[in-house]
Amino acid sequence: MAREQLGVLNALDVAKTQWYHFTAIVVAGMGFFTDAYDLFSVSLVTKLLGRIYYHVDGHPKPGTLPPNVAASVNGVALCGTLAGQLFFGWLGDKLGRKKVYGLTLVLMVVCSLGSGLSFSNSANGVIATLCFFRFWLGFGIGGDYPLSATIMSEYANKKTRGAFIAAVFAMQGFGILAGGIVALIVSSAFDHSFPAPSYTADPKGSTVPQADYIWRIIVMFGALPAALTFYWRMKMPETARYTALVAKNAKQAAADMSKVLNTDLQAEEDKLEKMVQEPSNSFGLFSKQFLQRHGLHLLGTTTTWFLLDIAFYSQNLFQKDIFSAIGWIPPAATMNAVHEVYRIARAQTLIALCSTVPGYWFTVAFIDIMGRFAIQLMGFFFMTVFMFALAIPYHHWTLKENRIGFVVMYSFTFFFANFGPNATTFVVPAEIFPARLRSTCHGISAAAGKAGAIIGAFGFLYAAQSTDPSKTDAGYPTGIGVKWSLLILGIVNFLGMCFTFLVPEAKGMSLEEISGENEDEGAPGEIQVTSRTVPV
Repeated sequence: MAREQLGVLNALDVAKTQWYHFTAIVVAGMGFFTDAYDLFSVSLVTKLLGRIYYHVDGHPKPGTLPPNVAASVNGVALCGTLAGQLFFGWLGDKLGRKKVYGLTLVLMVVCSLGSGLSFSNSANGVIATLCFFRFWLGFGIGGDYPLSATIMSEYANKKTRGAFIAAVFAMQGFGILAGGIVALIVSSAFDHSFPAPSYTADPKGSTVPQADYIWRIIVMFGALPAALTFYWRMKMPETARYTALVAKNAKQAAADMSKVLNTDLQAEEDKLEKMVQEPSNSFGLFSKQFLQRHGLHLLGTTTTWFLLDIAFYSQNLFQKDIFSAIGWIPPAATMNAVHEVYRIARAQTLIALCSTVPGYWFTVAFIDIMGRFAIQLMGFFFMTVFMFALAIPYHHWTLKENRIGFVVMYSFTFFFANFGPNATTFVVPAEIFPARLRSTCHGISAAAGKAGAIIGAFGFLYAAQSTDPSKTDAGYPTGIGVKWSLLILGIVNFLGMCFTFLVPEAKGMSLEEISGENEDEGAPGEIQVTSRTVPV
């Protein structure tokens, strides 16, 4: 049987949508704008880096990053993100959400600037410095995942909590879109100011010396939105759920939320003391009680995020390779270095505008109507369908008259990733675990996702190479080709659909109801409430 909820937490659960909700969405969301911008902007400039630093005189193709270098540039930020998610997730439960929230932002700003200022006259020096700063950039980005999700879930009311958390995550779509737009503007300006012949006409002259500024400007721009939100992050009070349920300070929680909600709230110290002494509110992450209550939930959130990110990141980081493979981006040798950046950015911006951004906001609109479970299951299902629809008749899509059809189908996989598991895997771990373990469990789930992203990024880099040795990128062994790579991703999406059945539905419930924190010990139906997965 559920005990009476603390007044301060109940006030948050039933509060009408107010200005502070939108302030929290923007402040937390701008972190994700920066996250997405930083993580995906590098995919726009990797071919430019290859031309600038790995040009080989007399070679029929422009310079490209060697396999180990490309893997490092693309993967090092993901490795940093994984480490940051685990570390800051744990720290957010130990020290409080607010205390470590500013640190992640400072790391992002400093390391975004450092990435663009990567120094040295040699290719190895520039790439080593870039990778160093990108690792620590990823470390800061990783911290933003559990902290932003937990802060938003603990501030939101129970009626629209899913939409608010999803709106924070949806800022990623604008970050990806901004990355493409900034690259378009910068590359277009440089292309007009410093015209150059194609690589075929003049291999060395096709990469103007000023091209080195392009990738630096694009990468460094990510520091701006993060820096603009630092002041507002520092002004946010600690969440009432952390202050009351973890720090056990009922008076401070009531005082903070009285200011936020513009109402008078009682401290209820006696009720809080009784609540936190219950055995159900004291077990740790590695306890038998946690395994019984939340073991399957954690398995569900980690596996679905892991499988989703294998597919999502391999698609996103290597869009340019897929577009080149179907002929949507001309062969590199027919363009100069700056124009190649423009063409890659144009393709990525179009995909973001037509599918990525709308998909995120469809989730925001429908998550509290359809529920998390239904959206995630639907998303994985359609991702599977569209991936197989691309892969099985792959030769059909490579024919010139069918290339637009390929791009449309490819866009649908992005749409249903974002109107589906890419958003819900972020939302659910911020809702279903106890307050004292919420940030940690979200960090573990997100880190599992980044492990999948690393597999997707590194695996696809090699797997998507042509089976014909003459058609592979310089330095790469033959792979299984784009067709078989897409088939494998389709199978991965199907497995994600299966593991979704382990994920609980949290629509319309308070965080304490979902996690079992306001259940009396031994109350009938306790485990059924906290372990329910498929909606009823």
